Amino acid sequence: MSSSAPAETEPPASRSLFAGPGEQGRWLVWRAVGEAVTAAVLVLLVHDAESAVEARLVGEAAGLAVLGIVLVLMRRRFPAACVLGLAALMGAVPSVALLTAVAAYTATRQLRTPRQRIGVLLGAAALTMLIGAVCAPALEVGSSLFGLALGAVLAVTTVVVPGLVGTAAGQQGRLLRALRERAAAAEEARRLAESESRMRERSRIAAEMHDLVGHRLSLVSLHAGGLEMALEKAAPELRDEAAVVRRATRDAMQELREALGVLGPLESDTGTGALTDATGTRADIEALVEESRGGGIPVELCWEGADLDARPARVRRAVHRVVRESLTNVHRYAAGAHVTVAVRHTGERVVVRVRNGVPPTRPAATTGLGSGRGLAGLRERVALLGGELEAARTPGGGFAVAADLPADPGPGAETTDARPEAGGPVVADEPAGRLSALQRRAAGAVIGLLGLTGVGVMVLFGVLLVDRSRYDLAYERPERPRVGMTKEQVKQAVPADDEASRAAAAGREPPRPPAATDCLYPYASERPEGGRLPIVRYCFRSDTLIAIDRFTVPMVTEPHSGSTTHD
Repeated sequence: MSSSAPAETEPPASRSLFAGPGEQGRWLVWRAVGEAVTAAVLVLLVHDAESAVEARLVGEAAGLAVLGIVLVLMRRRFPAACVLGLAALMGAVPSVALLTAVAAYTATRQLRTPRQRIGVLLGAAALTMLIGAVCAPALEVGSSLFGLALGAVLAVTTVVVPGLVGTAAGQQGRLLRALRERAAAAEEARRLAESESRMRERSRIAAEMHDLVGHRLSLVSLHAGGLEMALEKAAPELRDEAAVVRRATRDAMQELREALGVLGPLESDTGTGALTDATGTRADIEALVEESRGGGIPVELCWEGADLDARPARVRRAVHRVVRESLTNVHRYAAGAHVTVAVRHTGERVVVRVRNGVPPTRPAATTGLGSGRGLAGLRERVALLGGELEAARTPGGGFAVAADLPADPGPGAETTDARPEAGGPVVADEPAGRLSALQRRAAGAVIGLLGLTGVGVMVLFGVLLVDRSRYDLAYERPERPRVGMTKEQVKQAVPADDEASRAAAAGREPPRPPAATDCLYPYASERPEGGRLPIVRYCFRSDTLIAIDRFTVPMVTEPHSGSTTHD
């Protein structure tokens, strides 16, 4: 069998926007409704989780999440486009992160070539980082560098990781389909081979019937011709009757040949299998055994009961075939092994057993114990007589063939149909099949939810880490704030004005410079020491920085005793 996978046919495209290739049915609408509700729940969960980390991450574009829900519903029909669209949306609206993960998994599972999968994943990751870098300042989330870092985290956790998992799942699914097709093809080839063996055996049986019955009819025709010549003078009135018998015998012979020719070519056997009146008798079996002994096979014959010369010819032919085929297999696949041939003839049954031991030298791995086609023909022959044949390995490593035949099959035995093929198609119980499919879908849903949970945890951890380094990524500049800088320059160099810092300084801060018109209280990034929170205040006159004050305030309510320094 070739190691290359069979060519896969492309499934027909569906007309529905929410269906994948080859999917049809009204249930697709209900599935789309369920997925829409699930997608909305996922968006809300991610929205709440990100709001708990930092409210500004949500931004003012959360309404675009509705477009993300529509895209995730169409991911099966347009996998690449939906992944790219959701990746672009995720750069501005991180709430659609889990929807992007679902689309990336589905797309990489459907796409067949590595070039397509790599192109979609790289394009989606680049779009997320680019849109994040552009939209972060516009949505007042942070600087472009912060948006780029956040986009990189989202791209890795929701595009690359699910995409790799989807690639592995898609390859596994295609491999399983290819293996199933190969198994089905191998089973069909085996079934055809067994059918061919049965047809050959039936053709051989037809040839035997032709030889046996034809021989008898030839004798009848010969005697009828002699009778016709004898009656020509002795009883001329009976001569015509003898002629009718001769002509009927000739016509029967011709019709027999035509009827048996339908089963196949009328082959004639030679050698030990020649069709004679002695075929299948004790003398014939002893001749087969002696022939095998001459070929170097130690064969032991055990005959119990009377000879088979009084049994029907078709029974003797079956006994002959069983012994000859078994000994032939020993010569081919177990040369040198000890063989026991046992024939037991009772009043009603004929039992033939041929058993061989382990050969002195192990046969080649490619040989094994044969293809089984000869045994299939024997099973057909025995079944037509109403008997049974078993062939299997023995516990000691050898092989045994046992045939149980009726001693007198009766007139209708040869028309008995053979037993059904063991390898035929098996119809699965319908409720069990539905239950199995339901179980597989339920297991897939559980695994999908667990996967989404893992992706969500990775997203939140990544966003949390990026948010913790927000000010280092977004506002760190080589030039530190100094008196005389404009208000815009100070805002670019320090964190944004923080209401919590302003409230903490109220009533505890040193007096403002008299000329100050406005003050800026950035987020206190330094750690509290000794129960006091360090705060930096930037005071402006109009648009110019005139004072930088650093002071500490208590973390709890207590009398003000802060220290003050002025730059």
